[in-house]
Amino acid sequence: MALDRFFRRRRPQSQPGAEDLPDLWTQCPQCKAGLYNRDLEAGSFVCPKCGHHFRLDAGQRLTMLLDEGSFAQRSGKVRPTDPLGFRDTETYPERLSRAQRKTGRPDAILTGTGSIQGIPVMAAAMDFAFSGGSMGSVVGEEIARAAEDAAGMNLPLVLVAASGGARMQESALSLMQMAKTTVALEGLTEKGLPYISILSDPTTGGVTASFATIADVIIAEPGALIGFAGPRVIQQTIRQSLPEGFQRAEFLLEHGMVDDVVDRREHRAYLTRLLGVLTRREVPA
Repeated sequence: MALDRFFRRRRPQSQPGAEDLPDLWTQCPQCKAGLYNRDLEAGSFVCPKCGHHFRLDAGQRLTMLLDEGSFAQRSGKVRPTDPLGFRDTETYPERLSRAQRKTGRPDAILTGTGSIQGIPVMAAAMDFAFSGGSMGSVVGEEIARAAEDAAGMNLPLVLVAASGGARMQESALSLMQMAKTTVALEGLTEKGLPYISILSDPTTGGVTASFATIADVIIAEPGALIGFAGPRVIQQTIRQSLPEGFQRAEFLLEHGMVDDVVDRREHRAYLTRLLGVLTRREVPA
């Protein structure tokens, strides 16, 4: 056997069951650094090299925000239907079924009670993995119920938005959720209960134009895309170049649309201090 053939690197052979092995590394889409998944999870899915905030599903989000073991789910009893018989390249029920299998939940929202450093809260998180976090009738109903339950239980509401906007397969029914959620949130105002909104990447469309941006305190994650229409649509409409960083969290902070931009790794500590002030409770030092 020739020496060059002996030392030639062979391609690894696939082993039975290799497709079931978990991926160990993730590449940061911003700085392209290779990140060990266990370290990435320990760091709240924030790139330690450049600070890029990876998108989270609703379950991951509430696990990170709430005290361990404190979450009691309240959503999931309402399921979406197809009142319009919508069909494009496939039927709406087919799209829903695929999203439900992917995420393991009936729609793009997860709500329930829990606590943050011992402070009881009603919490809600949208799931961008479910049809782009689009807001249909179920999302609107679950958020309205969360707001009404928070008012009835004298709890502050903490909501994490992640959405591409209203769900086109439900047409006007999805747009109606903008008014529905806004009215429901008035119950918190009437009782003097705080509502805190966290805008993650992306938060756009009818969600931005309704419940996501009418909170008492609005914070955003670094670099999050936040707006109504997309930058390309706006640029084509006004036929002008947009400023650098337009519709990113930092730009919106400079122009007064959000109250603060907070690194995800600081959310629990930040919310603890904020809720302590707003609810007049003593919080851990």
